[in-house]
Amino acid sequence: MENLHDKRKVYEKSQLIESEIKQNPIEQFRDWFLEASENSGISEANAMAISTVEEDGCPRTRMVLLKAYTHEGFIFYTNYDSRKGKAIEKSHKACLHFFWPTLERQIIIKADLERIADNLSDGYFHSRPKGSQLGAVVSPQSQVIPNREFLEEKLKELEKQYEINEVPRPENWGGYLARPYEMEFWQGRPNRLHDRIIYQLEDLDWKISRLAP
Repeated sequence: MENLHDKRKVYEKSQLIESEIKQNPIEQFRDWFLEASENSGISEANAMAISTVEEDGCPRTRMVLLKAYTHEGFIFYTNYDSRKGKAIEKSHKACLHFFWPTLERQIIIKADLERIADNLSDGYFHSRPKGSQLGAVVSPQSQVIPNREFLEEKLKELEKQYEINEVPRPENWGGYLARPYEMEFWQGRPNRLHDRIIYQLEDLDWKISRLAP
């Protein structure tokens, strides 16, 4: 057994106090996201973990990329027939998680999910590189396949088919809007007395509280 007891670091880069935070969590997210985007030590500030609950009751987490955020919530794209898509379609809920270790920060977002309009999914799909478009068409995401060659051969066929023509967006591929109803902002602090500020939606207003670390 490898002993990891001594693997720890001191968190001391910043603080999160009530007098300095935004009253709306989306605005607070925007401030932190801009800092993360401008930090040279963070290559993909929009990388986030998405957790859903599957048929056996066990949560399942995977990394995806945030593609937009508005005053309503957070938008990402996926295959609706994938494991995450099926879990979302059943519960219409998910937990999003951003972790930026360089800034000693994380954000946990509990949200209700809904599909975005088809024209918005069309617009994003056709803005992607053609290889990414074909990849979305080729892959029966989350399904068992015989081998990698199965995908590569299918890709070659589609490259010829759509060499000149536009690639149509698959009906089972598109975007989700995650509307947050709870957002927690975590800032590492010395002596493990981390700052945890939680926003909880009550009717149309956000209640702000501090949690013990």
